Amino acid sequence: MGRLEGKVAIVTGGGSGIGASIARRFAREGASVVVADLNEAQAIAVADELRQQGARALARRVDVRHEEAIRSVTDASVTELGGLDVMVNNAGIGEPPTPIEEKSADDWHAIIETNLTSAFFGVKHAARVMKATGKGGVIINMASILGSVGFRGAPAYVAAKHGMLGLTKAAALELAPAGIRVVAVSPGFIRTPLITGLEEAVLPLHPIGRLGEPDEVADLTTFLASDPAAFITGADYLIDGGYTAQ
Repeated sequence: MGRLEGKVAIVTGGGSGIGASIARRFAREGASVVVADLNEAQAIAVADELRQQGARALARRVDVRHEEAIRSVTDASVTELGGLDVMVNNAGIGEPPTPIEEKSADDWHAIIETNLTSAFFGVKHAARVMKATGKGGVIINMASILGSVGFRGAPAYVAAKHGMLGLTKAAALELAPAGIRVVAVSPGFIRTPLITGLEEAVLPLHPIGRLGEPDEVADLTTFLASDPAAFITGADYLIDGGYTAQ
């Protein structure tokens, strides 16, 4: 039996990159998975792949900036797959490097809404559903090394990821009595479409001498979602090749 046998999970941003790797790993470990992504075609492709491998999987187009979309997908997890045990708030977007004095309010709000407010919606509605079932659960927020350090040209992204760590800690304290664990995962620069074109620039920032791979983040996320991690909540787990140790 896999470590997530019988569990039901939602992975936002599950159509590509880290999210797709998490969805695949969860399915291999026995979970039923809702693949939620703004790109419906990518979500369908990943869900189809999981079903071909024998897993139960749904695809949903979800714009995580809108609370009703998050409410709908968490409810669908219950009505169509029988519950919600693991919520992975992974969806996010990068920030084009723009001098801070030139950055528009619209650009700021787009980053904050997609990378932080969406995680609040995910925590809120996962907690609602998990409390209703009475079984507890796990909420995993995909933060970043930029939740611990700064980065030139990305003030909104850095602010959002710092905020996600605060959200994780506050929610962990509030939800612990309900048996709901809340943790954060903070990757360094991972080889995904999000950093296309930046690979050579950011590789030297990692003392380990390479970029991270999506499957490595998926491995850590799977452990945190599993029962052997039952005493872990309110914590942030760096997976960054030594980036933040400098």
